[in-house]
Amino acid sequence: MKSWSLIPILALVALQTGCVVGRRTFDLPVPAAAVVPEASRGSVHIASVTDDRKFENKPSDPSVPSIDGDVSKMSTALKDHMIGRQRNTWGHAMGDISLPPDESVTRKARVLVEQGLRSAGYRVTDDPKAANSVAISVNEFWAWTTPGFVSLTFEAKIGCALTVHGTDGSTHTAMVRGYGKNSGQVGSDGNWQEAYAPAFADFEKNLGSAVDQLGLAGTLHAASSHPSSGEPSQ
Repeated sequence: MKSWSLIPILALVALQTGCVVGRRTFDLPVPAAAVVPEASRGSVHIASVTDDRKFENKPSDPSVPSIDGDVSKMSTALKDHMIGRQRNTWGHAMGDISLPPDESVTRKARVLVEQGLRSAGYRVTDDPKAANSVAISVNEFWAWTTPGFVSLTFEAKIGCALTVHGTDGSTHTAMVRGYGKNSGQVGSDGNWQEAYAPAFADFEKNLGSAVDQLGLAGTLHAASSHPSSGEPSQ
C-alpha cells in the first residue's frame, strides 16, 4: 500500500520538472525594438562582446552559473551557449540549458545593446571610426528555478558592463541589468523563455536610462545618415 501511495507524488514530480536529464536546447527571441525614424543622436560601433560570466562547480545558489560536469574543462564556445540549469523538485541540479548551435550569449547581448541604442536615437554602424566605440562585457546571463509544492518559479538575470571610448579620448562605463520572473506548472521551454522575455525588456529599459552615464558623443550630421539594417554586427 505504501508504494501505491507514492504514485501521485511521483507523478507530480514528473509533471513539474519535465525532462531534467540531458541537455535542453531552445532559442530566446529578442523582441523588436521601438522604431526610431531618424538616428539623430550620433553613431555607435560595437567593438567587442565578451562572455565574462563566472561558472562554479556545484554552487549552493542556483543563480550562480554551472554545468553538468567540470567547469574547468568547459570550452569557451560551450560556455557561450549555456543559459541555465535544470533542477528537480528537490532543487538538485540536473541537465544543462543551452542556446541552439547558431546562437550564443554574446550574440544575444549584442542584439539587446544595439536595439537599446537604436531606441535611444543612435545609429549602430560597422564603421570602427564612428564617434563612439562600445565594448560589452557580459557578467550575467542566467536562468534558474525555485521548486514549490504545486508550481515552479523561473527567474532570469542579465548584466552587461558597457565601456564607451569616444574619439576625444574619453572613457565611460555603465552597468546595465535586467531581471525577469515567471511561474509555471512544468519545466517547459516556454516557461524558461517567459522568464527571459521580461528580463530582456527590463534590460533595454535600463539601458535607455543609462545612456547619459555613457557619455556618448553626438555627431553634427547624424540625422542625415541612414540607419543600419537592424542585423547585429558580426
